[in-house]
Amino acid sequence: MIYIALSIFVASLLFVVFKLFDVFKIDTLQAIVVNYVFAFLVAVFVSDIHISLQEIPSQPWFLGGVFLGFLFITVFQVMAITAQKNGLSVASIAGKMSVVIPIIFGIFWYKESVGVIKIIGILLAVIAVYLASAKNDTGSVKTSSLVYPILLFFGSGTIDTTLKFVEKKYVPESNVPLFLATIFGFAFVFGFLFLMYQVVIGKFKFQLKNLVAGFFLGIVNYYSMEFLLKAFKTDIESSTLFTINNVGVVILTTVFGVLLFKEKLIAKNWIGIAMAIVGILLVSFS
Repeated sequence: MIYIALSIFVASLLFVVFKLFDVFKIDTLQAIVVNYVFAFLVAVFVSDIHISLQEIPSQPWFLGGVFLGFLFITVFQVMAITAQKNGLSVASIAGKMSVVIPIIFGIFWYKESVGVIKIIGILLAVIAVYLASAKNDTGSVKTSSLVYPILLFFGSGTIDTTLKFVEKKYVPESNVPLFLATIFGFAFVFGFLFLMYQVVIGKFKFQLKNLVAGFFLGIVNYYSMEFLLKAFKTDIESSTLFTINNVGVVILTTVFGVLLFKEKLIAKNWIGIAMAIVGILLVSFS
C-alpha cells in the first residue's frame, strides 16, 4: 500500500507544481522541455538494457514511442494550462476521468465486456468534467472554460490507450525502461522544436528559474510513474489499483487546491467531484 499512497501523493503534486508555475511566472513550455531531459536521464540510468542507439529505431515499439513522445509534451502543456486557468480539481478530474477512453477502446478492440453499470460510469465521467468546470451556480458553463479540460480529457485518454496498446503488443517486460526513455527522449525533441519556433518568431526568453522549475518537475514526473509501476507489482488487482489511485488523486488535488491556493468551489463543482468519484468506482469495478 505504501507505493499506492506515494503514487497518489506524487501524481497530485504534478498539478500543484503546474499551479506554482503560474504563481512564480514560470515559462511552462521551457520547464516542461527541461523536465523531459531529467526524466530521460533517470530512465536511462535505471535501465539495465545495453543497446546501441542505432538499434532503437529497429525496435517494434519505436514508432509508438515517437508518437507517445509527441503526446507527452503536448498533453503535459495542456495539463499545466488547465491547472492554471481552471484550477487543480478540474485538471485532476479531466485527467483521471479519461480512463473511460481506454475502457471504450478495450470494449471495441479487445472485445471486453460492457454492461449498464459501465455505461453509467462513462456518462458520469463526461458530466463530471462539465460540472467541475463551472464558474458560477447560475447559467450554463461557457464553452471557453471547457476547451482545455476537454483537450486534457481526450489527450490523457489517448496516451493511456496508446501506451497500453503498444506496451501490451510490442514491448517485452525487460524493455520497459528503455521504452520509457525513448518516450521521454522524443518528448524532449518535440519540445525543443517548439522552443526553436519561439526563437524564430522572437518570443523566446530564457530565464534560469525556468531551468530550475523544469528540474523539480522532472523529478516529480519521473517518480509519479516509478511509484505507479511499483504499485502494479503488488498483489492488488489492476482495476482496484486504478480505482484507489484515480479517486485518491481527484480528492487530494481538490484538497491541495482549497488549502494551498484558496480555490473556491461552488455547488456544481462539488457535485462534479462527487460524480467523478462515483464514475471511477463504477467503471473500475464493473
